[in-house]
Amino acid sequence: MTTVTVLTAPGLVADLGLLGELAGREFAALGVAGRVVSPPDTPSFEAALDAALDAAGADGLVVALPGADPEVRALMDPPRPYASRLVWLDLGVTGPHPAGGATHLYGRGAQGLTWAIRHVVHRAAARPRRVPYGPHPDQYGELHLPETRPAPVAMLLHGGFYRSIWAADLMDALAADLAARGFAAWNVAYRRPDRHGWAATVSDVAAAYTALSTLPDLDLPDPDRPLGDRSDLDPARVAVIGHSAGGQLALRLAADLWQSGRPAPALAVSLAGLLDLVECDLRDLSGGATAMALGGRSTEIPEEYARSSPLARLPLGGPQLVVQGAQDDPDLVDFNRRYAAAGTDDDVTYLERPGDHFDVIDPAAPIWDATAELIAARLRAAP
Repeated sequence: MTTVTVLTAPGLVADLGLLGELAGREFAALGVAGRVVSPPDTPSFEAALDAALDAAGADGLVVALPGADPEVRALMDPPRPYASRLVWLDLGVTGPHPAGGATHLYGRGAQGLTWAIRHVVHRAAARPRRVPYGPHPDQYGELHLPETRPAPVAMLLHGGFYRSIWAADLMDALAADLAARGFAAWNVAYRRPDRHGWAATVSDVAAAYTALSTLPDLDLPDPDRPLGDRSDLDPARVAVIGHSAGGQLALRLAADLWQSGRPAPALAVSLAGLLDLVECDLRDLSGGATAMALGGRSTEIPEEYARSSPLARLPLGGPQLVVQGAQDDPDLVDFNRRYAAAGTDDDVTYLERPGDHFDVIDPAAPIWDATAELIAARLRAAP
């Protein structure tokens, strides 16, 4: 049975009882065994790290919270043979750390423990293949291939209001669910604008889409043959699916491709997307995140907002599915309803069902099940 060990370093600034409660709830929700261990010093922390992974073999997973102690943090650096089964978690905003090939999550507070446990469990169960599409550490996608091929493709773009503390792990569960439904799920990481600027984000999303036609053959024995030359992926049945800020990026990408006549997706899907960036800015959602991302207020750089806001780009020129949870932030409900009402010159399907901001990416939520069925139906009908 899969066993998750949460290791807390000596001196970690957090209530260990609370961390234990959060971990226990997530262990139960995921159906895994788990424990929280708090070694008293650095040598025992390192010994517990190795023991937790070695004792349970391939079923042993670890989430390690190093805290601020430099000696413990130095343990993050060396590459480890079990890096795929390890997540380092900082509760505060520390910035990215190479982490010896393991995943490093940071800046999400105590609730970050929930996401870290989910990530290590989903990654171990699905075993996706990580493929870079550029030289930067944030330029990669994780490919989940289904048993039956050629498969329709679901390219996933995570949200997080354009901030680097949020990453592709947000879409782990959705990627696994889509693969189980017969899709090839391409879960994309990209450089976020808070650290790299808006142009880097937009170009990364476009490059990740282009990479779909040039991915290496993941099944071998011919790793140099492009995946597009084989029958694993169906290039005529590609859906670009984004959540929250990723919903805006998905529709921006689709509009750029449809309106330029380049190879384009058969469907663009927004899940609780930020579809009116001008109002996102004017209403100061998430503490000015939109102006931070685009590089200025809507009154200062109106041309960039006109290029980037899906509402301003209508008609986009292709089929869209816009999904919104009714119990989400009222501003997002407003944006999505107004977008659907304005999209009369496009093929826009609007789905609003009970649910909050994260139900739309929760495989157990009815709103996601309805969404997945609509995506499958639209791609089956794609020419």
